[in-house]
Amino acid sequence: MKATTKVDYIIVGQGLAGSAVAVQLLKRGKKILVIDRKDENTSSKIAAGLFNPITGKFVKKTWLADKLFPYLHDFYREVEEKTGMSFFYPMPMYCPFLSVEEQNEWMAKSADPLLADYIGNIFIKRSVPGVKDDLGGLILKQCGHLDTVNYIRAVRAWICQKDVFQEEDFDFARLSVTDRTVEYKGYEASRLILCQGESALKNKWFDWLPVIPLKGETLTIRSKESPQQIINRGVYIVPAGKEEFKVGATYDFNDSERNITHKARVELEEKLRELIDFPYQIIEQKWSMRPTTPDRRPLLGIHPESTLMAIFNGLGTKGTSIAPYFSEVFIRWLENETDLNKEVNVNRYKSLYSKFTK
Repeated sequence: MKATTKVDYIIVGQGLAGSAVAVQLLKRGKKILVIDRKDENTSSKIAAGLFNPITGKFVKKTWLADKLFPYLHDFYREVEEKTGMSFFYPMPMYCPFLSVEEQNEWMAKSADPLLADYIGNIFIKRSVPGVKDDLGGLILKQCGHLDTVNYIRAVRAWICQKDVFQEEDFDFARLSVTDRTVEYKGYEASRLILCQGESALKNKWFDWLPVIPLKGETLTIRSKESPQQIINRGVYIVPAGKEEFKVGATYDFNDSERNITHKARVELEEKLRELIDFPYQIIEQKWSMRPTTPDRRPLLGIHPESTLMAIFNGLGTKGTSIAPYFSEVFIRWLENETDLNKEVNVNRYKSLYSKFTK
């Protein structure tokens, strides 16, 4: 009989969620096995990695910004230092005003001490070359972007230095769950953590959770005359390499067409023309599905009938911001060190499990 290799945790999926969970466990000296499918079309790999504390239709401070943003800066810098790779790029974000009323509103908000850490300069006339900002705009602080591909690559290299990484589709038919351990292809662990994004809809343990796929499409453009900061109004323009920038994103809950679309390209180009007046060339268009939830809160917790099966999912459009802080909250809870925030605990949807199993 083949010997069983014992680890503390098995992690399925190594996007933004799985990478953050892996980092927290590696820092604690835990033995882990990470399994990730070979798929270049995941939301984590295609995302611009934008993080911004002031967001939304009504341009408000994002949920838990005062906790999430200081934490993410420390988290990503620590991973850079540990791995010797660069992927974290804090930089200001410029948001042009659309009306005099909005300009006046932000002038008033700038005096709010609760927003002092996030609001930089306010301009009342055109200030950024190449941007259509006749009424000026707002500089936001604690913003930036994460090179998600290099970040995931860096975490993977760290995993391989200490523990085990396998690139394959996870086969639930090979998973055995007992009262005390989970076993998978010769590995035995005290717990399995599923970080599969929208693929959570396809696993029998957590397919009752309301993970809602939200399709997003982005463009990559090339330009020699683009601004040297993030621009965000209607669409974002984020640096993505020498003379290259990511533009996005669309939001489409219709997930039937899993490919790039002409409709999305037209939408992004129209919004781009409203925002900038410098020439550019489109060099690429991509799409992916983000795992969102009805209440826009992540999904953390354990299965109602097995404490050995856990999930870290539902990061939606803010995975870059949410994953670092809540991965520590999640692991501390799994290690019996602290309670789990009710707003993110999967128990808030336990009634769905009862209906699903009837």
